[in-house]
Amino acid sequence: MSSHNSPESRYHGVAILLHWVLGAALIAVFALGAYMADLPFSPQRLKLYSWHKWAGVVILLLSMLRLVWRLTHRPPALPARIEQAMPRWQAIAHHATHHGLYLLFFAVPLIGWAYSSAAGFPIVLFGVLPLPDFVPVDKALAELIKPWHQISAFAMAALVLLHVAGALKHALIDRDGLLQRMSPFGK
Repeated sequence: MSSHNSPESRYHGVAILLHWVLGAALIAVFALGAYMADLPFSPQRLKLYSWHKWAGVVILLLSMLRLVWRLTHRPPALPARIEQAMPRWQAIAHHATHHGLYLLFFAVPLIGWAYSSAAGFPIVLFGVLPLPDFVPVDKALAELIKPWHQISAFAMAALVLLHVAGALKHALIDRDGLLQRMSPFGK
């Protein structure tokens, strides 16, 4: 077994599960948000907005769980041969992308929650659990917050694409086995 596929260089199964579930949820909620944004007012649009909010809360909870896991379970070090082969700008981009993603995992849903609260549209998780308003109802504040939810969501989408591009570069161009560290399919 090569060193880049050793158990010590792979992420823990919980980290792998959280990575892929959160990744799929982010893609789904972004696609839903993009789709529903321009729909005319209708019961269907209201239902999709509710689902979008529910997904945002679930993503926030998953992000909290992922951060707690990350803080309590040190991830495997980047293999020295990969770290040494990586130009400085790539190492900086690697760390900046991960830090930016973690920041946006929290910022995007919290900004969305603040917007929904300020606009006077409460979040009732799964239609049964009313969540407290994040900020008081204030239409002027809602108008200030609304574009920041969209801007931060697009920023996160850009970082997700950058993250995927980096993973594909390692898998298809460098062929260095780095992607196997987070593969849900084992070795």
